[in-house]
Amino acid sequence: MNNANNAKALSEWPLWEIFVRSKQGLEHKHCGSLHASDAQHALQMARDVYTRRQEGVSIWVLPSAAITASEPNDKSEFFEPSSDKIYRHPTFYVIPDEVGHM
Repeated sequence: MNNANNAKALSEWPLWEIFVRSKQGLEHKHCGSLHASDAQHALQMARDVYTRRQEGVSIWVLPSAAITASEPNDKSEFFEPSSDKIYRHPTFYVIPDEVGHM
């Protein structure tokens, strides 16, 4: 298969979003996207592409088509209503030192 056909085949595979948890981190962070034939293939490719230096301890792959996102134009109606509910902000709570990361 020549390079043009190979690129076409890759682009026809579903797009997957890749999240990696680093050795020092507590959460997974989005690090990129890639095309793969299925979830297992996406995991293997993500390992090869995004954790080459053994910096990850966990990988999540998620089909891009499964993501629903807010629109930038909807920012005011989507996020502004919460600004008048100050009780939702954790500044009112004292967290004991024993709790650690929260």
